[in-house]
Amino acid sequence: MPPTTPPQVPATPRTTPATPARAATPRRAPHRRHGAGPRKLFVLDTNVLMHDPSSLFRFEEHDIFLPMIVLEELDNNKKGMSEVARNARQASRSLDALAAHVGGDIRPGVPLSALGNTEATGTLFFQTEPLPAELPAGIPQGKADNQILSVVQALKARHPERDVVLVSKDINMRIKARALGLAAEDYENDKVLDDAELLYTGTLALPADFWAQQGQSVQSWQQGGHTFYRITGAVVDALLLNQFVYYEAPGEPPLYARVVELRGRSAVLRTVKDYTHLKNAVWGVTARNREQNFALNLLMDPEVDFVTLAGTAGTGKTLMALAAGLTQVLDERRYTEIIMTRATVSVGEDIGFLPGTEEEKMGPWMGALDDNLEFLAKGHGNTAGEWGRAATNDLIRSRIKIKSMNFMRGRTFLNKYVIIDEAQNLTPKQMKTLITRAGPGTKLVCMGNLAQIDTPYLTEGSSGLTYVVDRFKGWPHGGHVTLARGERSRLADFASEVL
Repeated sequence: MPPTTPPQVPATPRTTPATPARAATPRRAPHRRHGAGPRKLFVLDTNVLMHDPSSLFRFEEHDIFLPMIVLEELDNNKKGMSEVARNARQASRSLDALAAHVGGDIRPGVPLSALGNTEATGTLFFQTEPLPAELPAGIPQGKADNQILSVVQALKARHPERDVVLVSKDINMRIKARALGLAAEDYENDKVLDDAELLYTGTLALPADFWAQQGQSVQSWQQGGHTFYRITGAVVDALLLNQFVYYEAPGEPPLYARVVELRGRSAVLRTVKDYTHLKNAVWGVTARNREQNFALNLLMDPEVDFVTLAGTAGTGKTLMALAAGLTQVLDERRYTEIIMTRATVSVGEDIGFLPGTEEEKMGPWMGALDDNLEFLAKGHGNTAGEWGRAATNDLIRSRIKIKSMNFMRGRTFLNKYVIIDEAQNLTPKQMKTLITRAGPGTKLVCMGNLAQIDTPYLTEGSSGLTYVVDRFKGWPHGGHVTLARGERSRLADFASEVL
């Protein structure tokens, strides 16, 4: 390769402050602003492209530089059917399409907007010559990470007038870069929220002076066993469809309701069904707290097609989802069967390949299902004797199918009750693949604990569960509840608090 001097990209001053859009969403997302001045030159690590193939187009007016070793690593990781391999192939296809659009010499750079990504107005540069740089003694020169650091250091020396920034998902890589005096950042464009505390909870406490504010303007009526309230005022601006509101004050009757209509400056609240009472038990299960009551209202509502439940260990997510599913499959005949799946991510060491059919291979991952079915079968058939309990258990088992996520693409579920457990370990792309399997008459329930993410490179802000909760809030046929109180045992509750 002939030694040539890399082109100097003109230091174009910024005209307007930029706010990069979140991946896979048309809405604008708040993002950390870059300072005014020349365009930054971002050097992408391989793990960024394998994490989000569309990351090439997420840097707005800034330029991107790809070291040759990054292309080598993409090539080494393109084989296989894993999510990483698919992302590597997608990134390679995007790079090939960009290079082909230029058609000739790519050394002057490739406009990132060439494929129709109008928000990406920067330029993509490939490494077309050796970029020697002296790294401290003791750092292995042949390691891929160190080669990328060498490129960043060479670019910084060659372009002192520009900010050269390494973007990597690898924490140790960023630490090494900063130790060498190089700027390094995490790739944060895939984050739905900067702070998990801001995640939509699905519930809202009405102010203490709520009834005083409403005064004589509130309208109420009875219909179908529910009481409806039409309210107005400033509180309406904070409401979303299918959000639960509650009013609890000493000496006054409580109000537990769901937002069923929003029109201008008015909203209609409908009181919820009381699943804390034994007469409304769902497969023998009653709600033990306010949030569980709200969750059962969503799970038992045929007009709600998509339910997300978040909460710490022992809050009853799986138990309530299964109880509602069994009632609607076996008693009400609303759905034909329950399909349950989960992300097969190990907490510790992997146990290797498992023998048997698809359902048998998924068996070890479904311990939570077995535990809850044992409880539900015992509670529902306790008056039928040993034979009755065995028959009930067999009937329940025959209506529950355990499926692996690996074989979901291309499927369509008709009139099914689908439960996705441990959804916090799914990426937004995997979540989209699963949700789009739903056909007519299917209800889909996603559950997870954002404090127990076991997947590398996923955080509370970028988890697929966070992604769908944020996207589906306010949809008329979807609902979310964050369960706050554990009900498993006093030991589990205390452990969740102190450990």
